[in-house]
Amino acid sequence: MGIDAMSQTQIQLDFNGRKITLVGTAHVSKESVEEVTETIKNIQPDCVAVELDEKRADSIKNPSRYSQLDLVKVLKKKQGFLLLANIMLSSYQRRMGLNAGVKPGDEMIAAMNAAEENNIRCTLVDRPIQITLKRAWGKNSFWGKCKLLATLISSAFSKEEVDPEEIEKLKQRNEMDSMMDELSDYMPVIKKVLIDERDQYLASKIWESEGNNIVAVLGAGHLPGVQAYLEKLGAGQASSNVAELEVLPKPGIFGKILAVLIPACIIGLIIAGFVYGGVHAGTQILSTWFLWNAIPAAILTAVAFGHPLAILVGFVGAPFTSLCPFIGIGFCTAIVQAIVCKPKVSDMENLQEDVSSLKGFYRNRILRTLLVFILSSLGSTLGTFIGGADIIGILQNLK
Repeated sequence: MGIDAMSQTQIQLDFNGRKITLVGTAHVSKESVEEVTETIKNIQPDCVAVELDEKRADSIKNPSRYSQLDLVKVLKKKQGFLLLANIMLSSYQRRMGLNAGVKPGDEMIAAMNAAEENNIRCTLVDRPIQITLKRAWGKNSFWGKCKLLATLISSAFSKEEVDPEEIEKLKQRNEMDSMMDELSDYMPVIKKVLIDERDQYLASKIWESEGNNIVAVLGAGHLPGVQAYLEKLGAGQASSNVAELEVLPKPGIFGKILAVLIPACIIGLIIAGFVYGGVHAGTQILSTWFLWNAIPAAILTAVAFGHPLAILVGFVGAPFTSLCPFIGIGFCTAIVQAIVCKPKVSDMENLQEDVSSLKGFYRNRILRTLLVFILSSLGSTLGTFIGGADIIGILQNLK
């Protein structure tokens, strides 16, 4: 196997006559668009591999995709948070590209267009974004999830403008190494899922692409990892089977036990109130539980500017859903909000722009529904812990 480092953004690998050229890009770089087009035109490979999955490829080729969004269907599939995370990430990349005069993924579109114009086979080699986000969320600890949420929110509301020259620096190895080290220190699980796992996935799919002369277009941050794994594949030291990287993490046994144990304990405490304190104490405990769940859920639904019917559902439903491990109040309030305040075409068209401001969240019906989902869930969770502690205090006073 031979290695020819063509430039800081390109690496050419030779595996006994089979050539693979890695082209590293910045996803909002005008220069990357031009470089990708010229590279494919000059090399005339057998196959062009791009760092996209089918859904992302469709989304960047079809900017109006959100006009076909079925919000109720998304909520029923329990994908509300994933949708919001996706929108925030897309919005952040979109803002980064404004000063550079390009849209996120333009270099990938350029690669696909160049392949089509030159009658070259094109293959998508990235892992589906939904699997990546679910693995990133599922593998994280509670503290890791909090940091991930904080990072997403800060990036969504950030007003920082990025100079085109700074974007180009992202393709340089030293700049990229520094960023990867920082990410690894701050969120090691996220770095493993978003970078390390995808390096292996991308390399495996590139290796399995048809042809003896392949050009692979991928983000510059993946260049070192993909190169290293391709070299292992070429030496027979690794497998290109990626089935394990497509498996969604199962909820931990502790989380499953906790989801059942907390409601069971609350029910037990309510029953204990009736047994040891009679009807009066039992009724007091029952009403305490109801109000501690109902009021925070209703208040935070109102803070999200939820429809009055959604607020009512939050108030009445939270005490009951808190005792059921299979359904949360956020799902109930969000479904009601989505049905009674159906998103308009303008909401879907302005989604990525509105997600970058608090005012936009309240103005956009899709984002407001997701806000209702998150805040009502938070209210019920707070009520569960505070209400549980209050009930314990009441029972201690009965002794």
